[in-house]
Amino acid sequence: MSRTNFEQLLEAGCHFGHLKRKWNPAMAPYIFMERNDIHIIDLHKTVVKIDEAAAALKQIAKSGRKVLFVATKKQAKEVVAERAKQVQMPYIAERWAGGMLTNFPTIRKAVKKMTTIDKMTTDGTFNNVSKREKLQITRQREKLEKNLGSIADLSRLPAAIFVVDVMKEHIAVKEAQRLGIPVFGIVDTNSNPKDIDFIIPANDDATKSVDVILAAVVEAMMEGLEERKVEKVDAEASEIPVPKEKKSRISKRPRTQREDDEALNANVVKKFVKEEE
Repeated sequence: MSRTNFEQLLEAGCHFGHLKRKWNPAMAPYIFMERNDIHIIDLHKTVVKIDEAAAALKQIAKSGRKVLFVATKKQAKEVVAERAKQVQMPYIAERWAGGMLTNFPTIRKAVKKMTTIDKMTTDGTFNNVSKREKLQITRQREKLEKNLGSIADLSRLPAAIFVVDVMKEHIAVKEAQRLGIPVFGIVDTNSNPKDIDFIIPANDDATKSVDVILAAVVEAMMEGLEERKVEKVDAEASEIPVPKEKKSRISKRPRTQREDDEALNANVVKKFVKEEE
């Protein structure tokens, strides 16, 4: 069963591409027709591509790894932030800082700095600095929160990135490509799908279009996270030591008169041999 259907995507306006003169010829396989000088995307292919992307993202979520969502354009950033929070995944919605992936250790230092400032506010260090210094530190904290707040818990490179508008976020795509990180992307008719591992051909300018696609992939990721929980509980249950059954004592059969006589004779013989020695 598909995660989306033709009617859903049509209603959300996923089929609207860019003007014919702005098209990228590499997107030709995903274009259905041209109407009023605008390219129309083949939604049947979009349905298939959403299913492929959703299946892969489900497995990533199930494995416990992170997917970094990237959308800094006005129409998409709020939707992306909301959907990413549903599955507790990191996201970039304000500005892509160059080197976010390729210079990840430096980004981690900035996150650590943010954590240090938070610690200063709780342990009383803030009380010993001047008002001017306090204002400077607070502003610095706000700036870091705006740019890095959503990736504060990202302790290592993500397993994949999900990009809305691969043309606008080309720096993020290039960095991921350089590091061999798979790229999932909503690709419009004006973009080049060559560098995208999981292409979702669709309108990347309409909020409804972006939301219906994200809803489908996030639902798949939720399923992956749920399956991970169930497997973890089952694994823990199987590790509980089962108490060993106590061995029941086997009651000895009472000896017969003949056995008693034989035992007595054996003892007498032993005693006799000992005395002779």
